[in-house]
Amino acid sequence: MDLTDFGPGAQYIAGRQTTGSGEPFQVVNPADGSVVEQVALATTGDVDTAVAAARAALPGWSSATPGARSEALTRLAAVLAGAAEDLARVETAQTGKPVKLATEFDVPGTVDNAAFFAGAARNLEGKAAGEYSGDHTSYVRREAVGVVGSISPWNYPLQMAAWKILPAIAAGNTIVLKPAELTPLTSLMFARACTAAGIPDGVVNVVTGAGHTAGEHLVGHPDVAMVSFTGSTGVGRRVAEIATAGVKRTHLELGGKAPFVVFDDADLDAAVHGAVAASLINGGQDCTAATRAYVQRPLYDAFVAGVAELYAAIRIGDPLNPRTDLGPLVSHAHRDRVAGFVERARSYATVVTGGRAPEKGHDGTDLTRGAYYRPTLITGAAQDSEVVQGEIFGPVLVVLPFDGDDEGLRLANDTPYGLAASAWTANVHRSLRATREIAAGCVWVNDHIPIISEMPHGGYKASGYGKDMSQYSLDEYTQVKHVMFDTTAVARKDWHRTVFGDR
Repeated sequence: MDLTDFGPGAQYIAGRQTTGSGEPFQVVNPADGSVVEQVALATTGDVDTAVAAARAALPGWSSATPGARSEALTRLAAVLAGAAEDLARVETAQTGKPVKLATEFDVPGTVDNAAFFAGAARNLEGKAAGEYSGDHTSYVRREAVGVVGSISPWNYPLQMAAWKILPAIAAGNTIVLKPAELTPLTSLMFARACTAAGIPDGVVNVVTGAGHTAGEHLVGHPDVAMVSFTGSTGVGRRVAEIATAGVKRTHLELGGKAPFVVFDDADLDAAVHGAVAASLINGGQDCTAATRAYVQRPLYDAFVAGVAELYAAIRIGDPLNPRTDLGPLVSHAHRDRVAGFVERARSYATVVTGGRAPEKGHDGTDLTRGAYYRPTLITGAAQDSEVVQGEIFGPVLVVLPFDGDDEGLRLANDTPYGLAASAWTANVHRSLRATREIAAGCVWVNDHIPIISEMPHGGYKASGYGKDMSQYSLDEYTQVKHVMFDTTAVARKDWHRTVFGDR
C-alpha cells in the first residue's frame, strides 16, 4: 500500500480513504507557500460516519486477545519503519521542520512507540484473585473504555497521532482522530499503515476538519466515551467543558512554559548547548521546549553570551537540506504571532539577538516566501511580563538571573503551567530538591527534552492531566471493573440482618 496516495481524500473511515463533505482546504508548505495537497474538510456528518465505524468495530477489537492486538501493533511498527523515508518527507513538507529532525526524531520515535505498545498490550494488570473479605473471591479486570475521540496538534502530527492512537487501541478501544487541518497528511498515512498491518477496518479512523465544527462535534458525540486532546490551554478548557457535559473521561495535554534552571555549580558549556537545543527544537514549537532560563548570577553573563554566540551560528534554510538546523514556523500567521510577542517585548526588555525574519538561508536559499524567524534571545524582562508568562511557541528564549536557590525554584514555579522543566547542577542535593519542588510532570537533570516510550508524558496545573506514552497511558484508556464471587454457598448471610430480620 502506498501510504502517500492522498488524492482529495482527507478522511480515513472504516479502512478506506474518502473525501470530506465540507469546504476545500489547502495544506501549505510553510517553507515556500506552495500547496502540498488540496483536501476537502470533514463536516459533522463525516464525524458521525467515523464514530459509527468505530462503534461497529469495537466489539470485535475489544474482545480480541491481548496477544492478537500485540501482534497487530508489531506488524504496524514494521510497516511504519518500511515507510520511514516517505513519512519524514511528508512531515517536513507539511510542517516545515528540518528533515534531519523528522528523520532522526519524529519517525523513529513513532516506530518505537508502536513497538512499545505492542508489548504493553499484553500487560493489562489488575489485582490477583483473593479472599479480601473472607467470604468472597475478588479480582480486578481492565476493560476498554469504548470509542475514543482524539484531537491532535500541528507541531508533531505523526508522533501525536501515534501518542493518541497506540495506547487507545492497545487497550482494546477504537478511535476517531481529528488531526489539525494544517497538517493532516502523516496522520492519514498512519491510519493507512494500520490497515496495511492488518488492524481491522474501523478500529482507527481519521477525520480532517476544523476544530469549531468537526472537533467540537467529535468531543460532544454521544457515542464517544473518552476524549483525548493535545493543544493550547485555552482550547483545552473548551474541550473539557463539552466533554464534562457528556460525563466523558478526558485526557488533556495542554500548554507549557518550561523553566531551565541553571545553578552556579553547573557545567556552563553543557547548559549553554542544552539551552540552545532545547529552545530551538522544532522551531521552539514544542510544549516542553525551554522558554525561560533562570541562571544563578555568577554564571548569568557567560550563559547569555554563550547562547547568543550559538544562536548566531544556527543554519536557517530549506528544511529539506540535511544541514539545515532551523526551518520555518508552521504558518505565516503563527510566525506573525511569535513576532508580535518579541515586538511588544522591545518596550520593556532587551532583544540580544534575532527578533526578525531572515531573507537568505545558510545555503543561499531565498527565504522571503517562507514563515521563517531567527532564533531570538531576550534579557531584562520582568517575571510578570508577557514574554515570561505567555506561551510564545517559537524560537524565543528569555533569560533571567536569580541569587539564592529558593528564589530560583520559586521563579521556576511562577507560571500557570507545569508540563516540563530542567535543573542544571553538579550537586546531588540541589538536583534532588529541584526535582522534588518544581511542579511539573517531567523534570530533567542536566538535560532538557529527551523523551522515551517507557516513561510518561503529561503535566501539572494548567498544563492538563493524564499521561501519554508508557504503561501509565495504557491505564488511562482502560476502565477498572471489580468482580466478586461468593465462596460460602450460604443462602442467608449474616449481613442480611442489617437490612431485614434478626440474627
